[in-house]
Parts: sequence; C-alpha cells; structure tokens
Amino acid sequence: MMGTHVNALPRPLPEEAPLDMPIQQLDGIPPAVREVATRPHGLVVKRLLLVSLTAVLALAASSEVRAAMSANGLDVFDIVLLLFFVPLFSWLAFGFVSSTIGFIQLMSGAHPGFAPVPGTLPALRKRTAVLMPVYNESVEGVFGRVRAMTASIHAAGGESHIDFFILSDSSAEHGAQERAAWEAAAMASPIPLYYRRREKNIARKPGNVAEWVRRFGAAYECMLVLDADSMMSGQAIVGLASIMEARPSLGLLQSVPMITGAHTLFQRWMRFASEAYGPIASAGLLWWSGSEANFWGHNAILRTRAFAESCGLPELPGKPPFGGHILSHDMVESALLRRRGWAVHMVMIAGSYEEFPPTIIDNAIRDRRWMQGNLQHLRLLGASGLSMASRLHLLIGATAYLTSPGWLLLLLATIAQVGITDDDSLPQASPPGVLALTVVLLFGPKLMGLIWMLSDGERRRGFGGWSRAIRSVLVEVVLAMLLAPNAMLMQTKALVGLLLGRPSGWHTQNREAQRIPLHAILPDLRDHLLLGLGFAATAWIDPVTALWLSPLTIGLLASPWLISLTSDDGLGTRLAERGLFQARLPDVAQQGG
Repeated sequence: MMGTHVNALPRPLPEEAPLDMPIQQLDGIPPAVREVATRPHGLVVKRLLLVSLTAVLALAASSEVRAAMSANGLDVFDIVLLLFFVPLFSWLAFGFVSSTIGFIQLMSGAHPGFAPVPGTLPALRKRTAVLMPVYNESVEGVFGRVRAMTASIHAAGGESHIDFFILSDSSAEHGAQERAAWEAAAMASPIPLYYRRREKNIARKPGNVAEWVRRFGAAYECMLVLDADSMMSGQAIVGLASIMEARPSLGLLQSVPMITGAHTLFQRWMRFASEAYGPIASAGLLWWSGSEANFWGHNAILRTRAFAESCGLPELPGKPPFGGHILSHDMVESALLRRRGWAVHMVMIAGSYEEFPPTIIDNAIRDRRWMQGNLQHLRLLGASGLSMASRLHLLIGATAYLTSPGWLLLLLATIAQVGITDDDSLPQASPPGVLALTVVLLFGPKLMGLIWMLSDGERRRGFGGWSRAIRSVLVEVVLAMLLAPNAMLMQTKALVGLLLGRPSGWHTQNREAQRIPLHAILPDLRDHLLLGLGFAATAWIDPVTALWLSPLTIGLLASPWLISLTSDDGLGTRLAERGLFQARLPDVAQQGG
C-alpha cells in the first residue's frame, strides 16, 4: 500500500532566547547613554525657524485681534477670548508652517516623497522578527495578510533571515480559531511562522511585545512591529532590516503607512486625503524631526537590544484614565530610545499600509482611546533625560486633543459676550486680515496638496487627471468642513468623560464596512443637534454672529446624514466609479486573502 506524504506541523515557537528588559525610572538620574550619542546636524536651526515663523503668524494675528478689541476697552470677556485665541491660532500656524516646509521639500526635489526601498542595500546577515499582535480580530483577515506578507518576504529574498510571529491576546474561544488557522498557514508558509497566545493580556499591546522580547529577543537583531490591520511588502520589510544593519546607531525606523482596504465613503475619503495631503505633512515632519522622530506603534522596525534596555514601561501612579498602564506607549518608547542616545528616524517608503476605521463613529471610538493615552503624556513632560524634541512630540500629541474643547469654549465665550454686552464681538474680534490669514492656514495645505498632485504627469494620472483631482479636493473640503464641528464635539465629550474618570477601555476595533442606519444614529447625536440648534438660535441675539457660525451650524445639524451616508460602502463604490477620491497607490488589502 502506497503511503501519503503529510507535512509535519511546524513548532508553534522557536527555542527561547531570553533578553532582560528592565522597567525604566522616569525620574531621578537618567540612565547613562550606552551608544555613541546621535547628534543631529542643523536641527537646531530648522526648529528655530519653525518656531519663529509660527510665532510671527500667531503674534501678528493676536495683535490685530487685541487692537480690534481695545477700540472700546478690554473687558473680562476680551481677556478670556485672547487667552483661548493665542494658543489655538498658534496650533494652526504651527501645522501650516510645517506643511509649507514639506511642500517646498517635495516640490524642489529635496525630498523624493514615497519611493521604493533602494535595491542596492547590502544583503541581510542578521535575524529579524516580524511581530503581529492581535486581539480578537477577524481570523480570516489576519491570516490573509499573514500569507501575503510571508510570500512577499520570500519573494524579496528574506526567508533565511526573517521569522514571523503572531502574538495573540485573544480570548480562549477566539484563540482556538487562530490556532487552527495558524496550523494551516504555517504548513504552507515559505518562512518560519510562529504563534503564541497569552493567557492574560497584561499591559495590552506593549505588554504583549515586552513578553516576546523577554522570551525570544536575544535571538533577533531587530523586530518589525505591525498592527493586526498592517500590510507591508517583502521589499519594504527586507529593505528596512538592511538599513538597520547598515546603520548601527539606529534604534528605530518608522515608515509612513498609507491606507488600504478602503470600501466605505469615509474610508475612501480618508485614503484620498492621506495620499493628497499626507506627503506634504510627512515631509515637513521629517525635515524638523531628523534623528529625533516619533514612533507610531506599527509598521516600524526597532533594534531589539536597544528597545529592551530602553523601553521597559513603568505604570503611572494613580488610577485610570490618567494613571496605570501607559496606553500611547509608542511615543514614550521613541522618547526613551532617544534618552539612551539611539537615533529615531522616519522614512517615506512605498510598500507600507494600514487599514482605516470604516465609519466616523468607529474613528471616534479609536480617537477616544488615543486621547486618553496622549493626555497621559502630560505627566511625562518632566521625565528625566528626555530630549527637547521628545518633549515637544509628547506635548504636540497631548495638546492636539485639547484644541477641540478650546475652540468650543472660545465659541461659547464669544456667544456669551455677544448676548451679555449686546456687542458685535465676533466680527469685531475677527478683523479682515485675521480672517484671511485663518482661511490661508486652514485651506493652504489642501491647496498645496492639489498643486503637488497636479505638478507631475504620472502622479496626476494616478489621481485621475486634472478634472477628477480638482473635483475630489473640492468635495473633500466640503466634507471636511461638515466633519469639523462633529469632531470638535466628539472630542470634547470624550475629554469630559475622561475627566469624570471613565477610561476608554480596550475593545476590538471594528474593521468591517456596514452602513449605519439613520434611525440608529439619531439617539446618539442629540448633543450635536442641540448644539447646532443653539448656534442657529444666535440669530435672535445677533444675525451677524449667526452668519459667522453657520458653517458649524450646518455641520452639526447635518451630522446624522453625514455619518450614515459616509458609512455606506455602496455609495463609496459608486462615487469611485465616477472618479471621485481616486487612489494613487495600489490597494493591497486583498493580496493573499
């Protein structure tokens, strides 16, 4: 009788190679620098220029507003308005200046934008581990991405130096499905594919990765960290590992992922915005960050020993939401790597992708979790040994979630002043020059993005040509104006919830496209509708103020329809067929599925 050949099931895990990962002390005497410190060249001048231009714009606007208010003498309301106006306008100015620098970098050719990893890099000599932490995710989706990436790594020639780990924090029931899927994938994988599930998901994703480092880290020079929705080409993975080997002072190399797997109108809109305006913002960020860049927690490669000796995260004193485990661990880990002297760079390469939440509601849920983590960073600004750039990254990340409540309080204070003093305060506090400058700061990056899109023939064709690119930008601007007041109120409500002691929790992120019916969303948007009606009611107090508020009023009152329509994948497909929000980069979500 002839036997049937059956492939033996691979081992779920390799031999352990423990690596010590001590918990870091964030106060007192900072640790000694273990490597030759990376000293950025020219970054001080660049940052001084960035801050100076921001200050010039903010001071010019605030001086004109103060002069307009002083015409009838400053009162308490005027002082409160100025206290809100100056930091909020400075935030707008900072983003505009950084984007303008990025625009100049791209248009002049000083930065190439997204480009393939150079093919002349040396061949790999050391081992790298690709880590994909998962938490009750779609098994089919996760292993479809895993099969695609393992095949692509093999095609790029990295099979003898790169291992792939699926690090699960899923429930026992979900873990059983993952284990079965791993067995099938591992037997067919062209590179070593391992699977491990923790019984207790302590400290969430950073605890998951730290547990791997302490058990297996000594066997690997580098680890490339993904999210469950990440996709990277084998060329990008092998290329990043080669760069790390060639530059031993590098502790972390963060790629800038583009959006893939867009189905709903919201996802297609966000993908277009990221491809149209994202390169400008990213090039500006790279320009002033240099070797003191940031970590976004995924689609990045880290030197394992550097991470182990630098990034053992302590728990913050107190209870959640602002105490306990550090949620937005990535920005803190990049700061701790810099504290040890390791270089932290960001690179714009082709072949790095992530998915995006399918609806405005799902995005707001994720945003609330990020808000809690980023606001924890305010407690870390005084940590010992951090560079000024690291403190700036932490401050920017935290204050980004304070601008929405700030704008809402500024608007409410203005309306109160109009109602109490019977004065045309909003028009008076918004001189024509300041209004014009505000429009430039808000819409200038979008115009620069359009110019960049149309300036190159191949890139222009990728966005669908002149007509489709211009129409897409115009529609995107309208949708962004409608979304802005909704995002402002959602972030304000999330902040209030955190201040009342309600942590965001850790829930599986919804990644499936499913339209939200209008009747289902209406009960959750009462606050939006009431605030919109309140803004509209200012017409009885002062029609001019109501006119200034009308874009916000329309956005809030239209919020149920905006959320419902943009969650529709059918509408997204139909608009895409007409050339709206055409993607320049290929969609890789279905590879290997």
